[in-house]
Amino acid sequence: MSSTLPLFADPQGHGHALAFDRWLAEQQAMGSLRQSSSIEVYRDMWGSFAAWCLGQSPAVSLETLDVLDLEAFQSARFGLKSADLSLSPRHALRLLRLIDRVLHHHAAHTGAPVNSAVAQWLARRPDVRYADAPQADPLPEFLSVAEARHLISFLSNARPRPGLSALRRDSHLGFTWQELRNRVSVALQLGAGLSPGDVRLLRTQAPTLLGGRTSTRPWKVAVPGNGNAPARETPVAPWAGELLQHWLTVRSDSGILGDFLFPSTRSGKPWSKESQYKTARLVLEEAGLDASEGGSFKLRHTFALRQLRRGTAFDEVARWLGIEPEAMDKYRRVLTSPPDVV
Repeated sequence: MSSTLPLFADPQGHGHALAFDRWLAEQQAMGSLRQSSSIEVYRDMWGSFAAWCLGQSPAVSLETLDVLDLEAFQSARFGLKSADLSLSPRHALRLLRLIDRVLHHHAAHTGAPVNSAVAQWLARRPDVRYADAPQADPLPEFLSVAEARHLISFLSNARPRPGLSALRRDSHLGFTWQELRNRVSVALQLGAGLSPGDVRLLRTQAPTLLGGRTSTRPWKVAVPGNGNAPARETPVAPWAGELLQHWLTVRSDSGILGDFLFPSTRSGKPWSKESQYKTARLVLEEAGLDASEGGSFKLRHTFALRQLRRGTAFDEVARWLGIEPEAMDKYRRVLTSPPDVV
């Protein structure tokens, strides 16, 4: 037996390994990691990080890991020869993303506060943060806090609003079913992170009412797969749920046929891509917002950033959006840049 091996297993070592194994098991269950070669790469990357943590005195746990620890870890590895597993900025970014994902998953599993050390460290190191992104690659367009609040108020005028003045309370009565459809569809892009394609594919069975805080208000929607993304469920913000609830009532009372939640005609024909695009743009223009930059996709980006600002794990937001976790990098760039909006 080697004299360098500890007599007893380090419980901290078990914790590091268990956190990674739990994260990996979830990724495999979701189908996000399928290739054995990719799994081994991630396992080796995590193993090198865990070994460094356990080699410190005292050992660095997942809960106590901070910016100074990450700085020391990176300093210990930069400048080494490639044969000694030195970290290029691109490799460092990949490793830090892995650490961040495991930390978020660990926090969600244990109920502990999310450790934001990775985001804090990346905020100090733009050379690593943008290692795999061309400088010309623009950040996603999104609404400011003031713009989002204004749009929510504008959209909400299309539903009954008890408690307001008579004029504002009954403003919804002047909307045609098409005008209401237009506003509710935009509301789901901002309040549920749906893409324009998602909106057009939704069926009447998509909204879920049971299990929510209010029995008659939808609190999530089921989005069908489209060939590029699997079927999924995504939460609906309460204000958007109230609009959706009103739309379901009006849709039924108007005798609109078909299975599409947002049809183009009363007979139930599907909404065309061009028509829905023009409609969303018109709604934004009517609200006094610039619809030329980013189009209605800025609503989806705003939803994602607002969720992340609230502490939702990157992987969970990715599932709600129907995208791969790696595609969340554009949002990481926003969150690690100087705070401005969202």
